[in-house]
Amino acid sequence: MLSSELNVDLHSHSTVSDGVLAPAQLAERAKANGVDVWAMTDHDEVRGIPEARAAAHDLDMLYVPGVEVSITWAGKTIHIVGLNIDEKNSDLVDGLAQTRSGRERRARDMAAELASRAGIQNSYEGALKYVGNPDLISRSHFARYLVEIGVCASVSEVFRHYLSDGKPGYVPHRWATLTEAVGWIRGAGGVAVVAHPGRYDLSPLAFDAFFTEFKNLGGLAIETVTGSHSVDQYDEYTKVAAHYGFLSSRGSDFHSPQDAEVDIGRLPTLPKMARPVWEQWSLT
Repeated sequence: MLSSELNVDLHSHSTVSDGVLAPAQLAERAKANGVDVWAMTDHDEVRGIPEARAAAHDLDMLYVPGVEVSITWAGKTIHIVGLNIDEKNSDLVDGLAQTRSGRERRARDMAAELASRAGIQNSYEGALKYVGNPDLISRSHFARYLVEIGVCASVSEVFRHYLSDGKPGYVPHRWATLTEAVGWIRGAGGVAVVAHPGRYDLSPLAFDAFFTEFKNLGGLAIETVTGSHSVDQYDEYTKVAAHYGFLSSRGSDFHSPQDAEVDIGRLPTLPKMARPVWEQWSLT
């Protein structure tokens, strides 16, 4: 059983998806920031796990293999983190490949929308400069390019004005289903966790339906302390976790030193009433 005093960060991204640090560099930053237990959770991709695991081992840091799966639920994009997975599980690997397959077409459509509706030319080529893995070109890569050319001052500003639902560069994508994502994670021996629930624009009734379905499918936890949550939301979602019988996870959702809301390993501890998702883990 892991000590509750450990610095645990179970949500971060590398160049294998939309982060800016390679897995080994991300491990080094986590260690430098005092992380004891670390998960790299790239979007819909597990190919970076061997490098991350080796780097964590070399740095004497406990490593949790993870992934963040994109799903569509009630027309909304939601992310489900899988922790302690077997990244070689064939159903998981095949499912993630299927989920990634539409990203390139979506990226070209986003560029066309930005050109026609906002007058921003060549954004696809610009975004590619920031892509470590072409299979995983995403809105974050477009956002970094738009900051580079001076359209906005920050990545978060780009998302607000150009890349969120209803804005000029937003193009919806059909991701995995909740049933598929939780099934892949559990089939790979992992724990399914709802990522940053405070970010989703769902009514209380819809949230109840979502959390109930997630629990019935075998989902075990939600992120309560995460980079995009406010201090008030730490307590709010800890109470939500208690209401549904979920465990609580903690993760910075770190992508880049330049646009991090919270640096990796620099989150506050879980509220006292929270039950950590890692409480029964035995890691080596």
